[in-house]
Amino acid sequence: MELSPGEQPWRHQVLQRFDRAAPDYVEHAGLQRAVAWRLAGLCRRQPLPRGRWLDLGAGTGMLADALETLHPGQSVGRLDGSEAMLALQSQRQDTLTWDLQQGLPSWPERPQVLASSFCLHWLDDPCLRMQQWYGALAPAGWLALALPVHGSFRQWHQAASASGQTCTALPLPAATSLLEAVPARAVRHRSLHRFTTQARTVAALLRPMRRVGAGSTPVEPLGVRAWRQLSRHWPVPESDGQFRLTWTIQILLLQR
Repeated sequence: MELSPGEQPWRHQVLQRFDRAAPDYVEHAGLQRAVAWRLAGLCRRQPLPRGRWLDLGAGTGMLADALETLHPGQSVGRLDGSEAMLALQSQRQDTLTWDLQQGLPSWPERPQVLASSFCLHWLDDPCLRMQQWYGALAPAGWLALALPVHGSFRQWHQAASASGQTCTALPLPAATSLLEAVPARAVRHRSLHRFTTQARTVAALLRPMRRVGAGSTPVEPLGVRAWRQLSRHWPVPESDGQFRLTWTIQILLLQR
């Protein structure tokens, strides 16, 4: 008998939802695509050594594809816990289904570059995972990361506070805690970027999260009535009649 969402282990729910969302991911992951290309563009400006490059939590391959496009001749291996996502990769010859909650696989040689976008915040203890990824690099290797951090979803938190409802947005790590998890000398680039999405209704505003499989949360879900109350307290739409949701994205480039 299949367990209900509330009874299933948290990480199992996450992978299940990404598997189900795989066919629609590319169509609805505009923000993820934009961040992947921004991270890849920043990598192009750094002296990244050739060798084994890997995209951790590669999904459908947005970051890996961007890195290969901007670094001709360099292949990027792709790891993800979702077989359905990996099945949509443009490059299938170097993919591995791997649950990153279990750490990293072993390789014959240490990777020169580990890159990851919109993945780390889904793992237990993101700061510890980042330390492990950093430690897995070859000497002088690079870790390139992009992920949403604390400070995201300001409007959602405001609405929850004003309505007396629980904010069911995924808890996110603080940007400062990520920086404290690695040696200061390792940081070659750090930046925070804010992206704002908009829609005519709160339901439409949050729908892309569910469409890409990112609707999972360890917080008890709200009922229909609670959602309606929360929506009524969402910050008033601006003059264009659009509701808004702001993401804060941390980008880090680290060299071992």
